[in-house]
Amino acid sequence: MGLPRAYDADEGDESATGSASDGGLGRREFVKAAVAIGGASALSACLDRFGSPSVATGVENPGSLPERQHAWDDVLSRDDHGNVVPPRHHLLLLLDYPSDGTPAASDRETVAGALDDLERAYARGNDGLVFTVGYSPAYFERFDESLPDSVDLPAPRALSSFEDPDLDTPDALVHLASDHGSVVLAAEEALFGAGEANGVSVRSVADVFERVDRRTGFIGEGLPAKNQDVDGIPDSKPVPEEAPMFMGYKTGFEKNQATEDRVTIDSGPFAGGTTQHASKLHLRLEDWYGEQDEDDRVAEIFCPVHAAEGRVEGVGENLGDDNGVGEDCVENVEAHAREYGRVGHAQKAARTREDGRPVILRRDFDSTDGGRAGVHFVSLQRGIGDFVKTREAMNGSDLTDAPAVSQRVNNGILEYIFVKHRGNYLLPPRPLRALPPADPSA
Repeated sequence: MGLPRAYDADEGDESATGSASDGGLGRREFVKAAVAIGGASALSACLDRFGSPSVATGVENPGSLPERQHAWDDVLSRDDHGNVVPPRHHLLLLLDYPSDGTPAASDRETVAGALDDLERAYARGNDGLVFTVGYSPAYFERFDESLPDSVDLPAPRALSSFEDPDLDTPDALVHLASDHGSVVLAAEEALFGAGEANGVSVRSVADVFERVDRRTGFIGEGLPAKNQDVDGIPDSKPVPEEAPMFMGYKTGFEKNQATEDRVTIDSGPFAGGTTQHASKLHLRLEDWYGEQDEDDRVAEIFCPVHAAEGRVEGVGENLGDDNGVGEDCVENVEAHAREYGRVGHAQKAARTREDGRPVILRRDFDSTDGGRAGVHFVSLQRGIGDFVKTREAMNGSDLTDAPAVSQRVNNGILEYIFVKHRGNYLLPPRPLRALPPADPSA
């Protein structure tokens, strides 16, 4: 599991050995096992061993918070270039609402109260907690009414000829994120019965939702390097210490992200909400680090011109707030395929920009769930069609006429990523986030 390794990397002395009470496990193994097991006893063991971080409590009146539950950027940290710094630890909870028919008013009240309680318990931000709750197309099938036309939320499907993912159909997805792994664990446990988080009473949703899956992960300098001893990464431990993700380069540049305004639904009863796509990807980076040199990797993750002109230093910190994939890369992608024998991942995706910016807002993070390197690719967009358009551009199927470029080889990073799950969700505005009806206007 990704979260326990990342939690350990931040909190505690890695050189410490296990005690008799934990069976001799080192800190990394101890927290990994605890988070994988979950529950009150595992959380208690983590807090007893590493202590509880000092985290500010949240607002007294959650109704004073922004209507957009996905409005994270104003409360998250920024780096020296103005790029949003995502929380370091993440948890995705896939939930089912097992009751038949439409949700009961009492269940809505319970969920609304629990989510408000979390916002009272933790200040919003990296040092506290940010979260969203979304609902799948399968959830909305229980209603006689259909979602309004202003909501683009189709059922998930395979998005390329070379993938065969499991299609996620839980009723809800909760995304919890914090710089403190213990905060994420405590928030989960509070939602499912602990009764308290950060000294604040939290109502439980355990009688409303059933957990059907939990997916953990991390992002940020040092975390991938400390967690690279997993399947899918060479034993040589090639991930740089400075890299925020397993593939070795910075992502999430400010000018290469859609704004929160751009991804927000702007009309209809769900105005103020957004849609979310969540994919679970496996990484196979043996060839990425074993056969490709630095220039090859730069060319395939950014653009061949970046490698030819030496535009990227190290993990890309020198790029500032823009990955540098401009019109020279976008307009010449077919020529680059022929000239360089490869095309870049960012170069292909940039073909879907509108007004110079992408149409999706990425909030993805690395993972070691199941003992293998992976990515949970979480994106926000006004409608799922924006994500589909972006993914189809990333497929690069139109570029395979170049002799050296096939559907996966020399075609961005497709050779190294494998889609295992796909799911689509609606993140309603805050007043509708507790078991919403399909058409509130009805």
